[in-house]
Amino acid sequence: MTPIDPQHPELRRRRFRPIPVRMLVPNVITLLAICAGLTAIRLSTEGRMELAVAAIVFAAVLDGLDGRVARMIKGQSKFGAELDSLADFVNFGVAPGLILYFWQLHELNNGGWIAAMVFAISGGLRLARFNATMDDPNKPAFAVNYFTGVPAPAGAITVLLPIYLAFLGLPNPPAILTALYTLLIAFLMVSRLPVFSGKTVRMRVPPEMVLPVFVSVVFFIALLIGYPWHILSAGSVLYLASLPAGWKSYRDHARKAAAAELTPAGVAPANSPPSYPPVASEPEHDDRPTRLN
Repeated sequence: MTPIDPQHPELRRRRFRPIPVRMLVPNVITLLAICAGLTAIRLSTEGRMELAVAAIVFAAVLDGLDGRVARMIKGQSKFGAELDSLADFVNFGVAPGLILYFWQLHELNNGGWIAAMVFAISGGLRLARFNATMDDPNKPAFAVNYFTGVPAPAGAITVLLPIYLAFLGLPNPPAILTALYTLLIAFLMVSRLPVFSGKTVRMRVPPEMVLPVFVSVVFFIALLIGYPWHILSAGSVLYLASLPAGWKSYRDHARKAAAAELTPAGVAPANSPPSYPPVASEPEHDDRPTRLN
């Protein structure tokens, strides 16, 4: 054993404290999501595309749970944040790109592989930018409610839209069209497009709405199980159609913030009606008793 110098206590061997179980629960959920993503890759190589796509959707559900569970039980950790980023790269970058390649993009040979590879790399770049700008002090206050670019889970769900439509019985689109659509989603992920995140939406439910919320959730899950490709197709189309609305909302907030910064304190904006001093009048007699504070 190495003797401990009492004059240098910093040389003492550091002891690691036991890790609470609540710190492990979110990481276990993240590891289950990685298993789902890797299983999706295997299923796609075997040609079982329906199960592969279902595994990606399951990984997306787990990705939405691990962060919320960590905040609920106060199990956040830097290790968990790094593990979650690696899981997102595998599940929503590599796995969807390979699924599309084994499904149809392989018909384009090197061109299809380039499209799949660009999508996977775009997912990794999107996650790296998110981690780098998470604590940006120059970010305006209203920007907390917006993502910069399409988030990786949403990109993975929407990029598989051609496969959903094929499962519904529609004819497969040309491989070149699928490749262009894949590149479009990859571009939306790494773009500077403001996307509504919904982080500031109130999560509290009024007591009178608890039962209707339960019924709505059960009804949605039943629809997703009974008609998965209809729901995923409609959801992907609606999500892509809502992107301009998020961009417009961000522009409106940015314009208001810029106007507030340019307006000096105590000076009303130019388009506001002029204010006049109140006209002095004689006090009216008040018969109400005076309240003593």
